Amino acid sequence: MRTMRNAEHARAVGLMAAAALCWSLGGLLIKSVAWPPLAVAGGRGFIAAAFLAVFAPRFRFTWSAAQIGGAVAYAATTILFVTATKLTTAANAILLQYTAPVWIALFGAWFLGERATRRDWLTIAIVFGGMGLFFCDDLRLAGFAGNLIALASGVAFAAMTLLLRKQKDTSAEESIFLGNLLAGVVGLPFMFSARTFPSVRGWIALVLLGIVQLGISYLLYARAIRHITALEAVLIPVIEPILNPIWVLLALGERPGPLSLVGGVIVLSAVTARMVHGLRTVSP
Repeated sequence: MRTMRNAEHARAVGLMAAAALCWSLGGLLIKSVAWPPLAVAGGRGFIAAAFLAVFAPRFRFTWSAAQIGGAVAYAATTILFVTATKLTTAANAILLQYTAPVWIALFGAWFLGERATRRDWLTIAIVFGGMGLFFCDDLRLAGFAGNLIALASGVAFAAMTLLLRKQKDTSAEESIFLGNLLAGVVGLPFMFSARTFPSVRGWIALVLLGIVQLGISYLLYARAIRHITALEAVLIPVIEPILNPIWVLLALGERPGPLSLVGGVIVLSAVTARMVHGLRTVSP
């Protein structure tokens, strides 16, 4: 039995890493769509919902509090992240979103019965220290507002993870599908009121955002979260904050500031150490 659970846990870690690889394309693709943030969030939400309607397992809508709450938290996560990416650097947006482990550690024991360990709290303390460098590096009003929105996306990401993990014995795909529809509805007025429509390149980026960066990634995420804790679900995908700004740097030449780079090294070192330790321990 333990061997089977360890194998399921290892597979879940692999699925989560693959999901993070898909997520890492977000910074580059979002900046490639010349549309307002909420229009981009709405467009990719509708595309992702259509993809999930075709390729996701058969939906079972229960309209439970966890299912509806997960959908709302999912929509908030995607909308806030797109907005933050438009207002600050891709590096800041994704790394500040990874304050989510703090909220999961605080509320995971109460909500899910998954108590954070001393090692988890040490990781979180180091993460907070690294995050503080972001605000020292970008004090412009626009950048500062984008950083605050990125922090809010971290809170939404934590809530979404807790609520999806709450559905581990049923199915989380329904919340993800509904969340994409909700994001699409919220963004619809901004799509129609935009002065221009995306170019061909922009539409390609939008389709990739919907299918790869959201659709495929969250199918993997929904399957993985059944076999890992909520805290692991936000600490394991460390390749996302590593790759996200790299894609933007290579394609668009957007360079994060020096203090942001130092903060990123601190954050990634902490969460990587936590992930390695998690793989060495008995699976949940």
